[in-house]
Amino acid sequence: MIDLRSDTVTKPTPAMRAAMAAAEVGDDVYGEDPSVNELEARTASLLGKEAAVFVPTGTMSNQLAVRVQTEQGDAALIEGTAHLVMNEGGGAAALSGVSIHPLRGVRGVFTAADVDAAVGVPHRFKPSTLSSPVRLLCVENTHNAGGGTVWPIDAIRSVCAAGRRHGLALHLDGARLWHASAASGVSERDYAAPFDTVNVCFSKGLGAPVGSALAGTRELVARARRFKQQLGGGMRQAGILAAAALYALEHHRPRLGDDLRRAKAFAKGIAGVPGIEFDPADVHSNIVRFSVTTGTAADFAERCHASGVHMIPGGARGIRAVIHRDIDDDAVARAVDTIATVLAPREAARARVRAEDVLG
Repeated sequence: MIDLRSDTVTKPTPAMRAAMAAAEVGDDVYGEDPSVNELEARTASLLGKEAAVFVPTGTMSNQLAVRVQTEQGDAALIEGTAHLVMNEGGGAAALSGVSIHPLRGVRGVFTAADVDAAVGVPHRFKPSTLSSPVRLLCVENTHNAGGGTVWPIDAIRSVCAAGRRHGLALHLDGARLWHASAASGVSERDYAAPFDTVNVCFSKGLGAPVGSALAGTRELVARARRFKQQLGGGMRQAGILAAAALYALEHHRPRLGDDLRRAKAFAKGIAGVPGIEFDPADVHSNIVRFSVTTGTAADFAERCHASGVHMIPGGARGIRAVIHRDIDDDAVARAVDTIATVLAPREAARARVRAEDVLG
């Protein structure tokens, strides 16, 4: 099975398993796990922040960011299809009592004008206590639902400047920030610079089995540790997991360009196949989202699965495919061939040639 559901399905490599087995460990709740401490310091330094806290998941990391920067009844501005809105179980409302004011972006990217419009203009005729005060602005980079969209750094700076004008705290959901950096050439540190808090994941793209981190000021991270414990995130000998993340940062992060190259090859390969609709130019990183015009996405996904390619349907027509470190050039070519065969058998050979041209 060629598994393109997500870059979370990767398996630890033998070398990563060896690093995990050799990890020096202690009790992380007491702050005594040297591997966790090393990972937190390394992550904070890489992102240009004062401190970081290691947590089990990106969802917990994002929810901690909301919790430490808001009060119950506050509102947060987030693009309406962001992971924090669509895929975190309503956590902002359930855990922090925060309502979401969704922004309407283009493939996940919104503008300073969108921020200004959402915050609004106060007036003495309107009591300030009627509306939920907007306290937090969130950006997701790369933007999953937008198709792995990479935010231009100037767009990041513009919306963050708008947020600062309105006195908002700023959070970056950088679960796949590693891919944004690899695709754009902008360092993770530069992307992170305008934000108060930054979430990064080690299990998406980098290939570690578990773990994310929330980075920010020492004060915010100390506050996040309190709520990490409250949410059940206190781990003991977590250095075994931290060692995997450290290994991934050192050995897998430099190879993300392979994911990007293969995603473009996959996109070029299926472009033009009858029954598929999308623009390959919209593929910015390792996520490829396309639409089927014949039948339903659910039926197409089932037929591809039966033929050995596993993808996720979304809505009536949408399909998501994610390239990751366990997918090599041959797997890309076979996936393209399978998809073309399922939809248009006569196109299969030409689709494979298009993919192989990009793969070289």
